[in-house]
Amino acid sequence: MFHPMIASSLRDVLRRPIVVAPMAGGPSTPALVAAAASAGALGFLAAGYKTADAVMAEIEAVRKSTTEAFGVNVFVPGDPTARPTQTIDYVRSLSGDAERLGVALGHPEWDDDDWVAKIDALLAKPPPLISFTFGCPLPEIVAAFKDGGSVVSVTITNPQEALLAVAAGADCLCVQGIEAGAHRGVFTNDSRSFQGSELLELIAEVARVTDLPQIAAGGIMTAATVQAVLQAGAVAAQSGTAFLRCPESGAHPAHKAALGDGRFTSTALTRSFSGRPARGLVNRFMVDHPDAPAAYPEINRVTRPLRAAAALVDDVDHMSLWAGTGFKEATCRPAGEIIEQLLPKTHLGVPRR
Repeated sequence: MFHPMIASSLRDVLRRPIVVAPMAGGPSTPALVAAAASAGALGFLAAGYKTADAVMAEIEAVRKSTTEAFGVNVFVPGDPTARPTQTIDYVRSLSGDAERLGVALGHPEWDDDDWVAKIDALLAKPPPLISFTFGCPLPEIVAAFKDGGSVVSVTITNPQEALLAVAAGADCLCVQGIEAGAHRGVFTNDSRSFQGSELLELIAEVARVTDLPQIAAGGIMTAATVQAVLQAGAVAAQSGTAFLRCPESGAHPAHKAALGDGRFTSTALTRSFSGRPARGLVNRFMVDHPDAPAAYPEINRVTRPLRAAAALVDDVDHMSLWAGTGFKEATCRPAGEIIEQLLPKTHLGVPRR
C-alpha cells in the first residue's frame, strides 16, 4: 500500500472519486472548477498557454468561489525541435490554409510557456494539488511544492515514466490511457508517442512497478467506466471530454456543437495542430496534414492564427476539436449533473448522494 500520509492528503482533496481534467486552451474555467467543487469532485485549472499572472488571476477567482480543494496543471517545457528543416517544410505546406482563412501563419519559435514565472508564483501560494504534464519536474521543485502543502501529481503514459515520477518524489500519478482526448502526456515527443496502452491495461502495468495512487484518465464517460477503473485499483477517475459541452466549460461553441454532430464519427491522434500527439475529432485539417513533425511548441505557435481565424467563423475543419474516444457520450448538462451521472451507484459501500 502507498504511504498513509499520502492517502490522507489525497482524501483531503478527493471528497468523491471524480476529477474534472485540466483542459488547456479555454475549456477549463474557474466556473467549471467551482461547479466541480460544489458537487464534491476535484476540478483543475489549466495553466498551459497562459502567463503566470493569468493563472494566478484564475486561482484567485476559484478561491473567491469555493473553499474546497482544486488543482492546477502545468506543462513541463521540452527542448527546441531537433527537426528544424522538416518544421519549415511543414509551415510551407500550410500556406493554402492560411490563404483560405485570410491570415498570416505564426512563427515557429520555441518558448517555455512562462515556466519559471509560473512555478515561482505557484510556490508563493501553493494550490491543494499541483500536476505536471509533458514531463516530470526536477525533484527539488516537487519537494518545494510538497513542503508548501501541495499534493504533487505527474501525468504518465507508461511504466517507465511512472518510475521517473516516483524517483522525483511525486505523491500520485495521473495514468493516461491511449483513449484520452487532447494532448498525450508523453515525456518524449518521438516515434513512440503515438503508442500506448488502453487505460485498464495501463493501470495494471503501472501497479506492477509502483504502489503510488493512480488517478485514471482516458475515455471515461460513464459510471460503469468509473467503477471499472476504481475496481482496477485507481483512487479516482479523471474525465475531460465528458465536461466539454457543459455550460461551465469555456470550449468554443462550434467545438461543443461538433461533439454532437453526426458528421464526426471518430477521433485520431495527430501532430498537425501543435507538433505534439493529441487526440481530436477527425476533420479536414487533420486529414490534409498527416505528417507534421515533432516540433512543440513551434508548430502550435504556427497554427495559432489559423485556429483563431477558424474559430471566428465557426470553421470546424480548421479548429483543433480535442476529444477522447468516448466523445459521443458528452452532454450539455451542467457539470454537477454530469458528476452525479459519473458516480457509480455505490463507491466503497457509500451510496451516491
